[in-house]
Parts: sequence; C-alpha cells; structure tokens
Amino acid sequence: MISVIELNDYKLNITNFKEGTADNGKKKISFDFKVRSGEYNGVTTLLYEMTFYVRIPEKEEAFNATIFNYSTSFTNLYEENAIGDFHLELIQVY
Repeated sequence: MISVIELNDYKLNITNFKEGTADNGKKKISFDFKVRSGEYNGVTTLLYEMTFYVRIPEKEEAFNATIFNYSTSFTNLYEENAIGDFHLELIQVY
C-alpha cells in the first residue's frame, strides 16, 4: 500500500492510492490526503504550480505530472487545528 507521495520534494502522507492508464496511454494516479490548518498555505501554494515532479518512494518510481482533477472538503483551514480532506488526480506529462 502506497502511503507517501512527493510533489516537487513536498512529502504528502496519503490514503486511497490508485493508479491506471489514461485513454492516451499516459500514467494516471489519484490519492487522498489530509491538510491541517498550519499546512494549508504551503499545500495550496504547491498545488497552484499545477505540474509536478512526482516521486513514489515505495515503488521507486518518478515522473512528471499535471493536475487532472482535484477536490477539497468544505473546511475553514484558517481556523486553528482544522483538518481538510483533499483528493488529487494527476496525469503524466512528458
């Protein structure tokens, strides 16, 4: 079971990792992760980059990918100790 993904060297502890192949033959992955209020700014700033160097340490795999789809819970992460749920889907780019 994959529990860690790195996006541009930013480590995320993840759950519900899934991988497959898109219609165009490129690798596609999806996963969920929690974001605490103190991490919110760093994570959202990272996600605004849209394209990442993805590392999956447990598989010794790395590739470039861009956001295909994402969602977040409706959580006010400006409140101290709040935790939000994020879902991210990435597709490989060359």
